[in-house]
Amino acid sequence: MTGTSPHRPLPELLTSCVHCGFCLEVCPTFQASGDENNSPRGRLRLWREESEGQLAPDPWTASYTGDCVGCLACEPACPANVPYGEILEQVRHEHVKAGRSSPRLMLRAAAWLAARPSLFSGVMLPVRWLRRWRLARHRMLFPGQPAVALSTAEYARKLMARHKPSGPRAALLTGCLMDAVFREINFATVRVLIENNVQVVIPEAQGCCGAMHEHLGLDDVERLREGNRESFRSAGVDVVLANSAGCGLATRRALDGLLPVRDVLDFLGEIGPVRRTGRPEAARVWLDLPCHLVHGQRVPGIPTAVMEATGYRWQLAPGTRDCCGSGGVYNLQRPDAAREILRKKSAFLNDAPGEPLILATSNHVCMMQWHSASAGGFVSRPFSVRHVIQLLDPEPTCEI
Repeated sequence: MTGTSPHRPLPELLTSCVHCGFCLEVCPTFQASGDENNSPRGRLRLWREESEGQLAPDPWTASYTGDCVGCLACEPACPANVPYGEILEQVRHEHVKAGRSSPRLMLRAAAWLAARPSLFSGVMLPVRWLRRWRLARHRMLFPGQPAVALSTAEYARKLMARHKPSGPRAALLTGCLMDAVFREINFATVRVLIENNVQVVIPEAQGCCGAMHEHLGLDDVERLREGNRESFRSAGVDVVLANSAGCGLATRRALDGLLPVRDVLDFLGEIGPVRRTGRPEAARVWLDLPCHLVHGQRVPGIPTAVMEATGYRWQLAPGTRDCCGSGGVYNLQRPDAAREILRKKSAFLNDAPGEPLILATSNHVCMMQWHSASAGGFVSRPFSVRHVIQLLDPEPTCEI
């Protein structure tokens, strides 16, 4: 599917599954339930039977569809190359359109705001203020000190004027939730790129990537994608960089055939980033890989050169390629299932070596899910959640 082509017909896509069962081993919902209907193979069978009229629209089919995390671990495991993510997006949309499923009002309101970045940023200003002054207490709001008023675009312009890098010209996807609530990660990304001689461009006309709308089955996905096509195509850049795995995947789908979209850490791995030094000897970073990076974008992982440049002792977390239960908005739609996935995955932190102990990943929504492991009682010892780009930051205590 290119950036300008519509989806392939759903009936055509649904015939591609050969029912081999390789997806069962990697599916978190099948592993938790043992119910084959709650697996990619089972869902594809239900969707196909409904599409062909063999099965009348059934509430169970909609329920199993909603139970899917959307981690896409089944795609690289599939020998028939079934485009499960593309099928899931269409089925979700059809179910919402037909009234077979209905996202909660809170999530619809959040999606509506996300599609209006300026308004979303204004509404989230109190949240940025609370996070900056360490007063936010929500289980998913990990600590950070975002700028309250200064946007990523303004900050990038200031640093570009001051340092004048001469290397590749890259547009940064700032994201909706990332820039509205967690923009300290964007600021760190700008600093790291400029330190490594990358010219950072922030197209201010860019909007939401549409990932949240896609997860919810809402109508706005193609409109948002088209808006970003116009914004990035006219930016005069060599590449679009994303510091959020989920947003990066959605933007790849939008810009396919127009511009290369790269994960920022994968991009930095080719450059060979400036190395940090002076890390505490006892500290340990445990690296977890976001599903939408390794399964969705098919990026093998975060380059060793990047992790070594952080200056920390590090290693891959157990089950690093397995889902943490975040799944975009899955942890809000199916909180009990998401917590159970996280409970099993995070248990290692209770006995893992490291002081301080750092769980690092490259997706802000995964960071929110991991941070909730403390509030959920799954991890009883102190640990911090960090984006890998923050571990490369030349000014980690920079005040804005």
